[in-house]
Amino acid sequence: MYKNIKEIGLVSCIVLLSGCTTIADMSGADSATLNASSAQSFIKMQQEAQQKGVLDTSSVTYQRIRTVLQRMEPYANQMNQTGQAFQWQLAVLKSDTLNAYVAPGGKVVFYTGIVNKLNLTDAEIAAIMGHEMTHALEEHSKNKIGADALTNLAVNLGKSYAGQSLGQFGSAALDLGSQVGVGLPYSRSLETRADYGGLILMAKAGYNPQAAITLWQKMNKLEGQGGVSFLSTHPSNVQRIEAMQKNLPAAMAIYNQRIQQR
Repeated sequence: MYKNIKEIGLVSCIVLLSGCTTIADMSGADSATLNASSAQSFIKMQQEAQQKGVLDTSSVTYQRIRTVLQRMEPYANQMNQTGQAFQWQLAVLKSDTLNAYVAPGGKVVFYTGIVNKLNLTDAEIAAIMGHEMTHALEEHSKNKIGADALTNLAVNLGKSYAGQSLGQFGSAALDLGSQVGVGLPYSRSLETRADYGGLILMAKAGYNPQAAITLWQKMNKLEGQGGVSFLSTHPSNVQRIEAMQKNLPAAMAIYNQRIQQR
């Protein structure tokens, strides 16, 4: 028997931190199943977006995002340790929403607003791409699903938020968004890992990692003007920028080596 409430709480926290992936597997969210479900939702989302006239397949913004994805894809595949090959696909949605994510299995979704409103450079697009790719490659959504299964609360909250922010694109967009926890923040540790992984990934692809700093500076500036935060789950704050600056030398070493090889 546990001696007191604090001890019970401590054990519960340990279970949540160490057992989420296992719980996800037990609840039917193993990697293969999760990727297959994501692929189905992605196809439906594309179809609904096309019917609603919000699927961008030809604009300059679309071409820029596509070029960044194609350049980063081989390096992301090298970093893939999930045991499941990713089938990278891109959907760009016409919306002023500041939003982008990579769903399980490599389903990349960008909203034109995050590129156009922030006037992003290609390297800043790569910073977002690398961050979100890392979430997918490290299966952070799977970790969250395990936690959701334990708490039986986060899924309902996520769908509630997703219904508000993604409903205009149809039910399939809601389904796909809920798989990456739209409206529900990743833990601070997972966000830090995604920030670091994103820096390394973009550097390997030949994009200057310093662009990750300018990206979040732009995000902070927009939020200070009353703008909508990225996914409402990515805290663009001074602490985050400071953490990335500490990791910048390692990323810059990779970037400089990459440039010299060209």
